[in-house]
Amino acid sequence: MSNRIDAAFDALRASQKRAFIAYICCGDPDLSSTVELALALEEAGVDLIELGIPFSDPLADGLVNQLAAQRALEAGMTTAGVLETIRNIRRHSEIPLVLFTYLNPVYAYGFTGFDRDAAEAGADGILILDLPPDEAARHAELSGQRALRQIRLIAPTTPRERIAVIAAASQGFIYYVSREGVTGEQDSIALTIGDQLALIRAAAATPVAVGFGIHTPDQARRVAALADGVVVGSAIVRRIAEHGRGPGLAAAVREFVNPLVEAVKSI
Repeated sequence: MSNRIDAAFDALRASQKRAFIAYICCGDPDLSSTVELALALEEAGVDLIELGIPFSDPLADGLVNQLAAQRALEAGMTTAGVLETIRNIRRHSEIPLVLFTYLNPVYAYGFTGFDRDAAEAGADGILILDLPPDEAARHAELSGQRALRQIRLIAPTTPRERIAVIAAASQGFIYYVSREGVTGEQDSIALTIGDQLALIRAAAATPVAVGFGIHTPDQARRVAALADGVVVGSAIVRRIAEHGRGPGLAAAVREFVNPLVEAVKSI
């Protein structure tokens, strides 16, 4: 069954355009700001939004995203609150929404219930950073039919044979991590992206988006020339941190993101 993620990539492919995917942490800087930020990102031309579920031990995240999760938790955001935020976004927008999370919040909520409730709230996909597909296959509650598209990560260090396993288990899109380490802005893009994307595309027809470290229009344009989509996260989260709860937050984020989107769409 098609959903908003599939429809977005189908439309982009038909127009020979690349996707721009933005990450924000749900509840940062407070509970009421996420809906406004999501709508501002859509106005800036963003094609898909990754909503981070704040977690107290985000091992794959750099300092910027760690602090965002901490602010969100301190503001009172919960997993149930994330689903309510999605419902509020859906009152205004049909932009595809991907939940970006660690296994613990989903485990605590209950796998089957979370998948059902998140889909009913209006989420389209989920990326669980610390749940490999072969591990998921060992557990009945994780290996059955899921309402949410199961998006997977592939890293520069992933062996060729494992790329095939992960790519085959991916839905919606594959998130290729462009460099080793944690999230955060980088001064340059990795030189191996093109070669790695060729390996991934040889294993699956699923669209491939590239993220980790992209924060300038030039970087976004260069990655878009290679990938089906570009993900920008920490750079946006940094702007949210800089503006905090001020009345100009959404406008500032929209102003920052717009040239990045234009760079991606110029390919």
